[in-house]
Amino acid sequence: MISREELYRLVWSEPMIKIAARFDVSGSYLARICTLLNVPRPERGHWAKLAHGKTPPQPPLPAPQPPLPAPQPGDPVFWSREGDRPIEPRPKAPPRRKPETKVRIARNQIHGLIRGARAHFENSRPVDEGAYLKPYKKLLVNVTASRPGLEKALQLANYLFNALESVGHRVVLAPAHAKFSHEPVEEREVVTKARGRWEYSGLWTPFRPTIVYIGTVAIGLAIVEMSENVTLRYVNGKYVRESEYFPPRSRYHVDHSWTTTRDLPSGRMRIVAYSPYPQVRWSTQWQETASASLRGQIRTIVEAIEKAAPDLVAKLKEADRQAEIRHQQWAAEQEHRRREEDRRLVEQSITDSKAELRQVIQRWSDVIGIERFLAGVERRAEDLPESERRQVLERLALARAFLGTQDPLVFFHSWKAPEERYSSPYAGKEKPP
Repeated sequence: MISREELYRLVWSEPMIKIAARFDVSGSYLARICTLLNVPRPERGHWAKLAHGKTPPQPPLPAPQPPLPAPQPGDPVFWSREGDRPIEPRPKAPPRRKPETKVRIARNQIHGLIRGARAHFENSRPVDEGAYLKPYKKLLVNVTASRPGLEKALQLANYLFNALESVGHRVVLAPAHAKFSHEPVEEREVVTKARGRWEYSGLWTPFRPTIVYIGTVAIGLAIVEMSENVTLRYVNGKYVRESEYFPPRSRYHVDHSWTTTRDLPSGRMRIVAYSPYPQVRWSTQWQETASASLRGQIRTIVEAIEKAAPDLVAKLKEADRQAEIRHQQWAAEQEHRRREEDRRLVEQSITDSKAELRQVIQRWSDVIGIERFLAGVERRAEDLPESERRQVLERLALARAFLGTQDPLVFFHSWKAPEERYSSPYAGKEKPP
């Protein structure tokens, strides 16, 4: 893993191609990494000119300013060839905005996330007329809208983003290295009941959340065109709104149409601010009505988002505290389980050792009995005639070979004591309370 400062020193010390070879990447790839980390690098041809004494030295940086531009919230400050993710510090409560810093809504300024977004949204997967768009591009601002409502949704997002940035808050797509999550989109204007576990809205979801940084606190933003429950009539193979249907005025015409209800985009917007941190569930929303637009509430919304940031920091701290408690409980349960397993293995080793020792003693007794029997046969054979004695001794040799070793010490050496069977890692240690 390499830091911005180290990468800056490297790119100004030797040609990019040599540094890239050291990390087993191409020079163009490393140039993109410099752009990603906001690391200034020499222009093309710098080293060739330097070899002929035609280029000025590296531009001095005024002390005591840092050699690199200070990274903004959400900017990556490390790069790893292996793709390692640096540990992100927990956000801190931001300072209050100064009273003289007013929220400005630049209506003629197009925010970077909005510029060119309309064409990508209109390049949508096939959807029914008036339904929500599903663009092919996934790295887009978090806007959910129909084709008729797209322009209004993008304008509202533009006003909100510019207003937030007018007071120093950065609005960007969530960084690739951050582990942020989406808030499930609820597009219904009036929610009569929650969706079931396996019910899905089927709406488009961007690849990364849209984030505003209040200081170092990230807050997710989403603009949603709400849906309303509409009565539709099926006429000649398609559905039309009941309000737009006029039956033929002919006494000879039989109307074979029928009606149903569906949730369709209404043209009214909702702004959602939520916690992108997976360990904290929090969200708030503002939605317009037929008589009240959200454009006039932009300043109020910006102030509400600013006020939510310190509360979100407190929730994150509490979530971390609860996570640490759960981790300690889990660790204690694991330790208890290991100690219980250790106790079971110790008892099992004692039981197995006793059982084997009894078997050794029993086998010893059996061997002694067999040996006495064979010795008795050998003594009796001495009193037999030569031919019979030789025959008995031959069979005695066959019996000994069949029975194998009869040395009781062999069986005793094979026995294992409890400590030889299992060595407890807790031996000699006090059990924790």
